[in-house]
Amino acid sequence: MREIDKIIMAAREANASDIHITKGLYLLYRVKGTLVHAPMQPTPEETEEMLYGLLDEGQKKRLDEGYDIDFAIQTEDGNRQRVNVFRTQKRIAATIRLLNSYIPTLEELNLPDQLYKLAQEPRGLILVTGPTGSGKSTTLASMIEYINQTKSTHIITIEDPIEYTYVGKKALIHQRETGQDVISFASALRSALREDPDIILVGEMRDYETISAALTAAETGHLVLSTLHTTGAAQTIDRVIDACPGGSQNQIRTQLSSVIKGVITQCLMPTADGQGRIAGTEILMGTDAVCNLIRESKSHQMASVMQSGSALGMHTLNMDLMRLVSQRKITQQTAIQYTNDRRDLEQYFLKI
Repeated sequence: MREIDKIIMAAREANASDIHITKGLYLLYRVKGTLVHAPMQPTPEETEEMLYGLLDEGQKKRLDEGYDIDFAIQTEDGNRQRVNVFRTQKRIAATIRLLNSYIPTLEELNLPDQLYKLAQEPRGLILVTGPTGSGKSTTLASMIEYINQTKSTHIITIEDPIEYTYVGKKALIHQRETGQDVISFASALRSALREDPDIILVGEMRDYETISAALTAAETGHLVLSTLHTTGAAQTIDRVIDACPGGSQNQIRTQLSSVIKGVITQCLMPTADGQGRIAGTEILMGTDAVCNLIRESKSHQMASVMQSGSALGMHTLNMDLMRLVSQRKITQQTAIQYTNDRRDLEQYFLKI
């Protein structure tokens, strides 16, 4: 067994979510959101040999040219890992995200029932957002697996790298990896439109070209699901538009307002008992009122729409944080740490 496999399997036994390996530094696990020292500590020479051993000649050349290298590996137990190899102060380093072969249900993830409703949409755009490590990929995988189990449909996923692998049940699923099966997200999206898909999952909307292609796919009758690194629904709308050239922003704003079905923002927080983590969410639904705000560049008013839209399945992050506090699933201190509007949250506390 390779040394890297031993480290990964030990990390899984420790219930770690990530491994941080850097030549000349301590090997660390992230367990329940906290970095801890790993029991196995390779020497700098062993670390360098181990990480270079993961790369082919082309990847080694790109790394030496200053590029980060993203790929996935599979260990003997059948589990997959997402790997990012990079350089820091002229030293090789890597972050390894431990993925599970089992795809949890939305219920098991303690996510709102509204996500089941969104997964049943026939067309449009659904965005799952949050900081790194907040569970975006797992939420999307759960939604895709729910569709797979309930609907005869053609799903194309475009990922960098492929994180979860699906076994077709009712759905036909084609998974494509950038750098392996396709050149880029944007080119894969354009190709997907010629491949008779019903649903397209785009791993991340990173640039204008991908955003434009995703909106076009949603406009032409497909359901498109993707992610962004944002911490609120209103910020997500602004980020999509701001990522586009000034001359294209009005067109993108119009397209987005016509196709958006929902934005789910989530964060993972430590539970009150310290035994695990739980998701807090913010949900914005693509109602007529929300679409009008997008068209009129009034995203700052979306918080009030979410606050008054609970009957339509909407809520702000603070509303969900207060729900979790009242159920004693998280502490008030944790809620303050993860809120995206502390002043508003403190007003909720005054009502307790």
